[in-house]
Amino acid sequence: MAKKRVLITGAAGYVASRMLTTFRHCYDLTLLDYTVEPNPDRAHAGSGPVTGVQVADLLDPDRDKYSYHFEGVDAVVHLAYIRRRGEPIDQYESQRENVDMAYNVFRAAYDAGVERVVAASSNHAANWYEPTLLQPRKMESLDPYDLPLSHNFYGWSKATYEHLGFLFACGAFGRKMGMVLVRIGSPGELDVARSLGNETGLKRGLGSYLSQRDQIQLFTKAIETENIENEHGVPWHVVYGISNNTRAYWSLVNARQALGYCPEDDAESRFAADLPIGKEIGPGRAGS
Repeated sequence: MAKKRVLITGAAGYVASRMLTTFRHCYDLTLLDYTVEPNPDRAHAGSGPVTGVQVADLLDPDRDKYSYHFEGVDAVVHLAYIRRRGEPIDQYESQRENVDMAYNVFRAAYDAGVERVVAASSNHAANWYEPTLLQPRKMESLDPYDLPLSHNFYGWSKATYEHLGFLFACGAFGRKMGMVLVRIGSPGELDVARSLGNETGLKRGLGSYLSQRDQIQLFTKAIETENIENEHGVPWHVVYGISNNTRAYWSLVNARQALGYCPEDDAESRFAADLPIGKEIGPGRAGS
């Protein structure tokens, strides 16, 4: 059987780096980014340019400059993003660019006949709930279909292109393109020692942890699950990207039901040897 053709944007970034080795074996990849150099903030010491990445400016409104990369592709994994610039109140412009880029990617995929787009959203799409309702235990768990409310422009941009994805999935433009928006939690190993003395922060890290193998599984299932139509016949889902964490406060119900996601790791077990015992980290979730 021929391998699926998968295009990945932001392919030189950290989130992509956790999946590339596996994906290179599983798929025929097209890798795009604005640079071939790895993210300097998250790169391993001595790591060089990412092999196979082609440079493309996906923020350019002239999609003819890069739309040919999308031809013949089975699925697009959109991980590219633009960093926040300036003070929080001044970040609208930079985060609006993320929405513009998401539109360009979704539109190029749609025009090329791509059947599935998997895009990295973020837990920030609904981060207002954390300090206001989740940490004081006024709400036990947040469902990805609760109204997305963010207290920063980064989260606003993520929530906006979750909705943008719905437009392409619901058939408004002539066909339904499958869309999975993954609200990524905390990918990477938790540094417990750095969190000591900050009980809320440590509990949050234990709740939002996403292991590498669970990330690979989730994105693989988002690419390969054949039928992702929801109860209304729309192939669109917003799912949280976390492991099977004991202290999780984001719901994985729809990720399990719609995609068959079955995370294998739990931060509570993964970092058990490093966790302080006693009053430094009490029972319960973040803030409790």
